Amino acid sequence: MNVMSSQTSASTGGNQSGLRSAKRLLGVAFGSLIMLLSVPALAAGAAYEGEHFEADLNDLPSMQRGFKMYVNYCIGCHSLQYQRYEKTADDLGIPHEIALENLVFTGQRIGGLMVNAMAEKDAKAWFGGKAPDLTMIDRIKGSSYIYNYLKTFYADDSRPLGFNNLAFPNVGMPHVMAELQGIQRNNVCLQEPVIAENGGEKRDPLSGEPITEEVCDNLVVDEGTGSLSAEEYDQVVADITNFLHYVGEPARADRNRIGVFVLLFLVIMFALAWLLNREYWKDVEH
Repeated sequence: MNVMSSQTSASTGGNQSGLRSAKRLLGVAFGSLIMLLSVPALAAGAAYEGEHFEADLNDLPSMQRGFKMYVNYCIGCHSLQYQRYEKTADDLGIPHEIALENLVFTGQRIGGLMVNAMAEKDAKAWFGGKAPDLTMIDRIKGSSYIYNYLKTFYADDSRPLGFNNLAFPNVGMPHVMAELQGIQRNNVCLQEPVIAENGGEKRDPLSGEPITEEVCDNLVVDEGTGSLSAEEYDQVVADITNFLHYVGEPARADRNRIGVFVLLFLVIMFALAWLLNREYWKDVEH
């Protein structure tokens, strides 16, 4: 009996010790998991948030303008190697003759891929690396990233090409649309209204004037340096973003449109199946 009791006690003690070890291991694993999950969250929090932009595939004129702006300002460096001029023109309602005359500058035929002639060695010499193909940039980064990237170039004398970017710090790309936007400065100090807890502006109780504070994280364009107003440049950026959103998945609009008819078909078939089932079982006793 004593031997059996000793064995039972030893077994119980061993089980409890093993349980404590398992709990400790589980705690360590859980803590490690939390740390791993927190790293991307911190990285994401440190990224430039900017403005939210919702691309609109139903805005055909915007995508047409974006197509024009892209081939004029972007395709010299950034190809769209998985997209064809013919497919793009057809989807955007542009006749082939007009597309060839006004949008194809490389001597290609209308059925050619949207590529450029920049050699990789030249790109490395000029910009420090090959300019990426942008066919899938919207699928990878999202429309808001593209929109904010094109809006947040600012003058920076420390950079080789004279510009930096808030959405892509230390980017190796020049601001190719500086002539349109103008020379933008970062960290400009401005007097801005102080916002109260209810969301309104705080005002001086005696004068009624807004209470302001100096804020020094503003992007401001030097007056007279760009050919477009801020609103006009924002529209150009929106047009290019809409175009790249279309390029990322050209069948997206058709898929969305067909999906509505598929759902309607399923609803009608469900109603017919339910009525048929009721007709079959109405005379069956339960």
